[in-house]
Amino acid sequence: MTASRTPTPAEELRGAGLRVTAARVALLETVRDGAHLGVEAIASGVRDRVGHISLQAVYEALHALTAAGLVRRIEPAGSPALFEGRVGDNHHHVVCRSCGAVADVDCAVGHAPCLAASDDHGFTIDEAEVVYWGLCPDCSTTRSS
Repeated sequence: MTASRTPTPAEELRGAGLRVTAARVALLETVRDGAHLGVEAIASGVRDRVGHISLQAVYEALHALTAAGLVRRIEPAGSPALFEGRVGDNHHHVVCRSCGAVADVDCAVGHAPCLAASDDHGFTIDEAEVVYWGLCPDCSTTRSS
């Protein structure tokens, strides 16, 4: 019996039909090593790995990786786009109203129950985006002091 191995970022890019470049590999690694990163943070992480890269190149690579399903883009109301490497599991997010911190939240019951809308209006639903809002522990402590 052979243990399955995790594909490398380069193999994932090829599997998604994307050209493998050092910048794309570095971007995928940066997003997966971080948590809900903005474009500037991603650009900084890519630069740490491969040297200079323009912000436009980062935007273009993020667009390609998001379209290929290798990266997920989330946009909490009133915030710039954030990117994460956790894809394909239909999880949700909780956002702090004060500092903007974002954390993942798994579906509450079973396998993606939120995909069963009370009225789908004829749509074939394949994803639900639920955002919970509140105060993170640090901001809750600050406000109560």
